[in-house]
Amino acid sequence: MVAIEYSAYEEMAEQSFYEIREAAFAKYELSCLHIYHSLGLVKTGEICLFVFVSAPRRRVVYEALEFLVEEIKEKVAIFGKELFEDESYSWKKNA
Repeated sequence: MVAIEYSAYEEMAEQSFYEIREAAFAKYELSCLHIYHSLGLVKTGEICLFVFVSAPRRRVVYEALEFLVEEIKEKVAIFGKELFEDESYSWKKNA
């Protein structure tokens, strides 16, 4: 694989990010939280998902990060088209 081309229903994705963010603040004692997901072409080795979490206790950060990533994979309408060197492609399945 040489890259992934990400596309999304942007309004729907933004609403899902908002709901996930609010759920995380309700569930965990967090100080700060940011989520960024790339759209467009992302070459192998580049960052496609950035989640920043801060909390008074380290364990809360780990638990919140796991929750956030799983929620994002399950609920956000972002689609990844894996591109290969031979110009073939495959649609990415979140597992």
